[in-house]
Order: sequence, then structure tokens, then C-alpha cells
Amino acid sequence: MGLNGMIGKTAVKDSGVGDSKRPHDLATATTEKLQAFRLLDDRTAKQIIVEVGEVKQSIKFRMIEGDLMELYKTFIITYHVDTNGEDNLITWTLEYEKLEELGPHPGTLLNYFLHVIEDIEAHHLNQA
Repeated sequence: MGLNGMIGKTAVKDSGVGDSKRPHDLATATTEKLQAFRLLDDRTAKQIIVEVGEVKQSIKFRMIEGDLMELYKTFIITYHVDTNGEDNLITWTLEYEKLEELGPHPGTLLNYFLHVIEDIEAHHLNQA
């Protein structure tokens, strides 16, 4: 079946949204989706950090256990921030290989990530 990919992008004004040095803000900023870094619907995941790009503001995770691995042979998530003055473009890239040809595409998960970013930005802008 081979490796497939999906890319989702969202523009934000708040540069702190892409700041990987403040991960504790996630649960505070997006309370409807995350509680203490656990998904509300009790899905579980275990991943390893494959690469951290300080200069490129990126991080790449390889999923190794959890619900996603029941559907996909390979699942890699990359988060990248492009900054241009006050404008920031956040890109999520999902690379995956399905276990079964008719298995689901991870579009819902990609939308979830994009909405989390929107929640975090709204939280940061309300704090300002």
C-alpha cells in the first residue's frame, strides 16, 4: 500500500502558539479537547520524538503504540512553524501507511490538530 500523506495549514498571529517550550499551555488553552494531555475520549497514544528542529521550529513524532497503530502500520506527525514578521503559518503533516487498504484516512485527526491550534491562539490572544 505504501506511505501516504496529508498536510493541513493554519495561519495565526500569536507566535506563542508554536512555542514548544510551553507545552503546559495546551491543557489550559484547549480545555474542550485536552485534559492534562489526555484525549477526552480516552484514546491513547505512545510516540517517540524523531527530530526537533530548533531553527526550523519543527518537531516530528513517530507513533509506536496506541489506537492509531491498530489502523496504521506507520504513523508520523510533523509540526512546523513558518514565521514571517507577525504572521505565522503552522503546518501539520501526517505520514501514514494503512494496515488495510479500505482503512480510514486520518483527516479527522488532522482537523483536530488544526482546531487545537485555533483554540490555543484564541486563548493567547484573550490573555493579551
